[in-house]
Amino acid sequence: MAKVKERRRTVFMCPSCGNENPKWMGFCPAQGCGSQSPLVEMAVAPEAKGRPGWLAAKAADVVELSSISPDSQPRDPLPSLELNRVLGGGVVPGSVVLLAGEPGVGKSTLLLQLAQFAAAKGQKVLYVSGEESPQQIKLRSDRLGFAGEGILMLAETDLGAIFEKLDSIRPNLAIVDSIQTLYSEDETSGPGSVGQVREAGMRLLRWAKASNTPVFVSGHMTKDGSLAGPRVLEHMVDVVMYLESQEDGGYRVLRAGKNRFGATTEVGVFEMTEKGLTDVSDPSKALLSQRAEGSIGAALVPVVEGSRALLLEVQALTCPSQLPAPRRVANGVDYNRLLMLAAVASRRAGLELSSQDIIVNVAGGFKIGEPAADLPLVLAMASSLYNYPLDPELFAFGELGLSAEIRAVSQAQRRVAEAARLGLKKCILPESCLEGLTVPNGIKVIGVRTLRQAVNAVLTKDRTRESEAALELG
Repeated sequence: MAKVKERRRTVFMCPSCGNENPKWMGFCPAQGCGSQSPLVEMAVAPEAKGRPGWLAAKAADVVELSSISPDSQPRDPLPSLELNRVLGGGVVPGSVVLLAGEPGVGKSTLLLQLAQFAAAKGQKVLYVSGEESPQQIKLRSDRLGFAGEGILMLAETDLGAIFEKLDSIRPNLAIVDSIQTLYSEDETSGPGSVGQVREAGMRLLRWAKASNTPVFVSGHMTKDGSLAGPRVLEHMVDVVMYLESQEDGGYRVLRAGKNRFGATTEVGVFEMTEKGLTDVSDPSKALLSQRAEGSIGAALVPVVEGSRALLLEVQALTCPSQLPAPRRVANGVDYNRLLMLAAVASRRAGLELSSQDIIVNVAGGFKIGEPAADLPLVLAMASSLYNYPLDPELFAFGELGLSAEIRAVSQAQRRVAEAARLGLKKCILPESCLEGLTVPNGIKVIGVRTLRQAVNAVLTKDRTRESEAALELG
């Protein structure tokens, strides 16, 4: 009698959170997910007999929390201070770090430099590439200026073969580029699918914890700016970092979206050069060195990113519109925020922006997400509207409300201190921030309550009349 072939069990998984269900549904029923994408059918891999070799053989012991020393988990610092800042002080043994970013932003370059840092200290590095051949990576290393001693290359996408090499080589650092190219024969779906990415992430995590070896993994980004694959991948790993850049921007910003070993508010600033990504230890100074004197429509704002303050330049250009609906273009700031600022400035502060095309940009390719940039953005619009430059030694910060009131923002002391360090002399800030503020020597501080007061403080009536007359003559 013929043997009946065993039918493989299937489940239906949410592509966003990874929740599994025994039957198909039009949306994910998991509480807190909110995804409206239909569930994806997946075959369940058969349970393996015994424990794989890369799993810990012995069960974990129960330990009281008070008896655990923080020094028992040391960090391996890197030569890159900016990368150390984002990681929380260095690489933690047994950690899994996921690096995500858009195509061409520099993920592979950063991972190769990371391998170089480890190899320079005599550590053994295994670089697993599923997208590029070893010859292509060799060309990149030559461009970066190092031969690659101590870096072992493996061009492989099969998980089984990869873990065989990991177990036999036992590297001090493992790098996988990228996780979307890996596949397991136990999964019936293709590489990059929800099941394959989840399986690869889980097995890499288990191997890293069992071998106490750090693993760095790169990940693709989708067209909407989110990480490709199931959200459960971000939950599994220890650190999620995003490498960001604007078009034609020479600077790269590394942000921590998740960090079990440090703060998620820290950012690292790099510059893309012929030698790869180099640290920008003083981004404020580097950006101000490129600032043109007497620029019209430009204002300075100190923003706080993690434990550091950055002095950025926001630029605005206004032009009479030839369209029924004037255009609004925002680079580096939220588009809806720009619409609100333009409406409040037109309605409450007397700036005739309703018939003007407005283009706003953050110099250097940076992005500003905090409301402290509201006031300097409107001041830059006013400078462009009246065709008169702001004081080059002026900086401003403050949140703008719908009634044109200037609201306080946090860490005013740190913002003022950063601007004073770079030699700025005049500050426009919310009046409520003056309480408890220690003003550095040489800084003139002007507290304002409304947007109209702030505009009058930087653009006097005489200057405004002269600018309006010049525009009429022109």
